[in-house]
Amino acid sequence: LVPLVLLSVCKNPCMNRFEELTNLIKTIRNAMKIRDMSKCLEEFEQLCRAFLKSKTIVDKEGVPPFYIRLLADLEDYLNQLWEDKEGKKKMNKNNAKALSTLRQKIRKYNRDYETEITSYKEVRLFTTTQNGRFLRRCLKIKKNVHITLTNKERTYDLHLKNLDIHYETLVSDKPGSEAERHTSEKKKEDRKKRHRRKERLEEEAEEEAQEEGEGEWEKVKGGVPLVKGNLKMFAKGTEINTTVVVKKLNEILQARGKKGTDRAAQIELLHALANISNENNLGEGILVKIKFNIIASLYDYNPNLAAFMKADMWKTCLDCIDELLDILFNNNNIFIGENIAEDSENLAITDSQPFRVRGCILTLVERMDEEFTKIMQNTDPHSQEYVDNLKDEGRVCGIIDRLLGYLETKGSTEEVCRVYLRRIMHTYYKFDYKAHRRALGLQGETKSEQDAEESEGEDSAFIMDRLCKFIYAKDRTDRIRTCAILCHIYHHALHSRWYQARDLMLMSHLQDNIQHADPPVQILYNRTMVQLGICAFRQGMIKDAHNALLDIQSSGRAKELLGQGLLMRNMQERNAEQEKIEKRRQVPFHMHINLELLECVYLVSAMLLEIPYMAAHEFDARRRMISKQFHHQLRVGERQPLLGPPESMREHVVAASKSMKMGDWRTCHSFIINEKMNSKVWDLFPETQCVREMLVRKIQEESLRTYLFTYSSVYDSISMETLNEMFELELPTVHSIISKMIINEELMASLDQPTQTVVMHRTEPTSLQNMALQLAEKLGGLVENNERIFDLKQGVYGGYFNRG
Repeated sequence: LVPLVLLSVCKNPCMNRFEELTNLIKTIRNAMKIRDMSKCLEEFEQLCRAFLKSKTIVDKEGVPPFYIRLLADLEDYLNQLWEDKEGKKKMNKNNAKALSTLRQKIRKYNRDYETEITSYKEVRLFTTTQNGRFLRRCLKIKKNVHITLTNKERTYDLHLKNLDIHYETLVSDKPGSEAERHTSEKKKEDRKKRHRRKERLEEEAEEEAQEEGEGEWEKVKGGVPLVKGNLKMFAKGTEINTTVVVKKLNEILQARGKKGTDRAAQIELLHALANISNENNLGEGILVKIKFNIIASLYDYNPNLAAFMKADMWKTCLDCIDELLDILFNNNNIFIGENIAEDSENLAITDSQPFRVRGCILTLVERMDEEFTKIMQNTDPHSQEYVDNLKDEGRVCGIIDRLLGYLETKGSTEEVCRVYLRRIMHTYYKFDYKAHRRALGLQGETKSEQDAEESEGEDSAFIMDRLCKFIYAKDRTDRIRTCAILCHIYHHALHSRWYQARDLMLMSHLQDNIQHADPPVQILYNRTMVQLGICAFRQGMIKDAHNALLDIQSSGRAKELLGQGLLMRNMQERNAEQEKIEKRRQVPFHMHINLELLECVYLVSAMLLEIPYMAAHEFDARRRMISKQFHHQLRVGERQPLLGPPESMREHVVAASKSMKMGDWRTCHSFIINEKMNSKVWDLFPETQCVREMLVRKIQEESLRTYLFTYSSVYDSISMETLNEMFELELPTVHSIISKMIINEELMASLDQPTQTVVMHRTEPTSLQNMALQLAEKLGGLVENNERIFDLKQGVYGGYFNRG
């Protein structure tokens, strides 16, 4: 029966799957031997995917022991490498980065198998040396086994439940010499004696201190006491009052910022001190002061400016700020401010005088907002972790709103303006879908439905208007007012309020001196101009859209100018410190503007302007380009050796431009609006259908203009009804377009109203005449240049009056 059992097991699909896992594990272990962390990371990701594919088999059979063994060994190995600082320094950049990534992944991944890994570590056998014998150890594991037995006549399926499987392990007991064993035992005894002597000395010193009334001895690490609790923080029998707690608080804070200070222990001590203050009812004044210092210590936990708060520290910080605001809202007799000197603080409970505490709650909230931005900047935007972190923005905005309500009653005008700007910065880039739906369906709603929607919350437009206008009127600093104006314009443009946004930009005159602003304000200005251009495009104002986007797109550095990333080609121009500074200025991913949408809007605007202009000035030697980037894309398309169907967004625009140049608006329309372009660009707009209809209309009108410019010399006259049918435009629209062209002297023709005909005046030169005119202009320019050079060399009149 044994060969039949083996045959059935080999044919089992789970064996093939487990064979793939074992091969991957073997590769990982080989990479571990040579410290190839990049290979380990790559193979571990493949292993996780392969294990996920075998999930159905694992649910029946259980997690394989070899898989658990690898997870435990790999985690121990990575922790060992992480603690080896010298080894980490010798690693190259890729291996060090892979080590950090793999360590985080394995820690998260092993949480699902924590029980199995713990069990494995408990029964893991280590090699010991003793008496030169091999001991046979046995592990017994219960497991369900399925066996298929096959002979010539029948097939038997056996299901064995809770089968005891024995694993035997040989443990080497090879001994060292008797002298070595004796030496090691003696060392252990010496260590125990020294430890007992040390404990006895500490106990004696502690008893002497208590007898003299000097308090207990405290264990310290790096200058900060580590032991916590009421009995350990103060000597036995000490009366807990405000003076004693303030003295202990100052002792803890003296170690703040010093080298070797254990910051985590310092935060724990401050929390313990706050609990002692609560237990002894010392009042809200001392509690507010301790809370201020707890939040400041949380901010100082990472001395590096580029580092961001860990998840537990971030949650603790939010909780502490909420608790601090609760205390301030519930107690009107607490006054806080930066101008209050420490000598004039009043922290004790008195009937007559209110509490006075030195501190600034606005500074703490501003720092919290900056920490939230750093967390979002340093999180992978395509991970679930980014989504989880982004959910905290609601809580951050809630804290800012609470502070706003507090400062409106007790804060100065400057503080109110600062907190208003913080609220604006969390509002200006968000599209208000509720207000948008309300505007679209306003006519069909009843009054009760409108009232119900209004009770849900104020529209963001009203919030922005109220906050910004307060800053315009009260703020004395140019920076806050400039930021508020830019955010207000951005919000108007985002919600298609083109005229309000344009008028506010023109009245502010920001474009005149924005180059003198600091880089974050310049980035905000660039983002506002881009949003203004996109808004103009949605409204069908193609020329305004092109002018707004021209500076950003012509630079070729849109990604960098909008604060959405750094360009690799400029890496050599900046050092490591400058790179860190620029990374801190980057905008979080959820605030990004789609760069492909931006480029498409710019190229389509350039196409609608440039193609009719090229057709009108085909033989003009002094013709200037409207958009250099658009012409560059046309040249790239012309250099293609093989013209196939367009794939990228740029290729679609180039193909549409060639069709428009021939006056074929239907083909142009099919290249600009199709399923691929809809998914990439047009579906990203809130009013998708309106944008598509506007584009079709513009393509028809500009194709008509291009057709008349290109083929007017061929016609003696042409009926407007014919043009109406060709371009599917209404007769008044065709009449209007041709009239404007005649008035602007772009088309030499006249309108015959009774017959609805355009009569061409043959004043346009032929192609041969155009070429002759170009040659004459070039020859004239050449003669002028020669005469100018001759005069510079010889002087006026050949230098006649300079003789003698």
